[in-house]
Amino acid sequence: MTRPLRPIAGVLAAIAVALTGTRVSAIALPWFVLTTSGSAALTGLVAFAELAPYVLVKALAGPLVDRAGPRRVSWLADVSSAAAAAAVIALHTLDMLPLGALLALVALIGAARGPGDLAKEVMLPEAAERARVPLERAAGLMGVTERLAQTVGPVAGGALVAVTGPLPGLGLSAACFALGSVIVAWTLPRDMGRRPAVHDEQEGYWRRFGQGLAFLRGEPLLLTVAVMVAVTNLLDAAFPQVLAPVWAKESGYGPAVLGLNSSVMGLTAVAGSLVAAAVAHRMRRRPVFFAAFLLCGAPRFLILAVDAPVWVMVVVFALSGFGAGFVNPILAAVSYERVPRELLGRVNSLQQAMSWGGIPLGGLLGGVAVAAAGLGPVLMACAGLYALTTNLTGLRPEWRQMDRAR
Repeated sequence: MTRPLRPIAGVLAAIAVALTGTRVSAIALPWFVLTTSGSAALTGLVAFAELAPYVLVKALAGPLVDRAGPRRVSWLADVSSAAAAAAVIALHTLDMLPLGALLALVALIGAARGPGDLAKEVMLPEAAERARVPLERAAGLMGVTERLAQTVGPVAGGALVAVTGPLPGLGLSAACFALGSVIVAWTLPRDMGRRPAVHDEQEGYWRRFGQGLAFLRGEPLLLTVAVMVAVTNLLDAAFPQVLAPVWAKESGYGPAVLGLNSSVMGLTAVAGSLVAAAVAHRMRRRPVFFAAFLLCGAPRFLILAVDAPVWVMVVVFALSGFGAGFVNPILAAVSYERVPRELLGRVNSLQQAMSWGGIPLGGLLGGVAVAAAGLGPVLMACAGLYALTTNLTGLRPEWRQMDRAR
């Protein structure tokens, strides 16, 4: 590998193994708790103990990533995650893992993953610059990496847990996190993400946090994107958690067709990200962005609301996945271009916290809505809200800035 390409390859590889470890852990940990305790409530508590620190710490970690440097934060986060996952295995093997210790270790894994993921994302623009790769292409490659990890991780984790039990799955997670720290230390230059001294170097955490908040408030495009994606993320969370499983049960198609639709959408999302990596830098962003959302949003809800043949559903989910593959690369490129490098960590952490705000509510609101109105009306309403959010809001004037770098 040539030296200019080494940083971007290292960042993408570190993202891949870290996300794979996270996805494997998301299967192994709940199954470990369920098989050892038999309690669904305790399983939900442990899942919350991992997710809540992830979201909270990632939202607050931006100033620390900017101050300490993303390379250092990424390495420390990976080492901490690996140590916590290994500690769960060791303490359980020694029969020394009470509930309090388990919750603390799981919370540590979540708290470390948040800033670790953020730090890797922050390093991508500099890695692309060193490799002389267009920003859209680098963001597209990151999208491909994320989609592959989201597809391979659950499959590998589920197969390993099914064959050998949950502890080897946790061991695989720990190995992935440890490998991520090795990749960061070996492939990324020591000055990666290190910026020259600036006037706020000695300022406190909350002052730097406020600078990120003030910048985001002064960027109408980024702020509108965050609000719009918060709504779509809420709907996207309700879809797999409640709406699609209820549809599979009530329609009689069962989990087989549900899994087929999800698998097809995941594979075509990888294909869409590959196309975005290859040609997105030559396209006008705004029409591609809204065309992609037109494909990946409302049609999924509508096709389940009507009595369509299986092959029609598969085609719709395939097109939805292909469109989804373009969304994140464009959003990432816009954010990387418009946010100054020294503010990237604190601004991205806040923007992502806003975008993720609706995810914990998706399943809850979806379940309440289905219980009150029935599945069909809820699917139609979600499709309409998705279309309204992603298309009519595109008429606002700030969206015209999407095709122009700041």
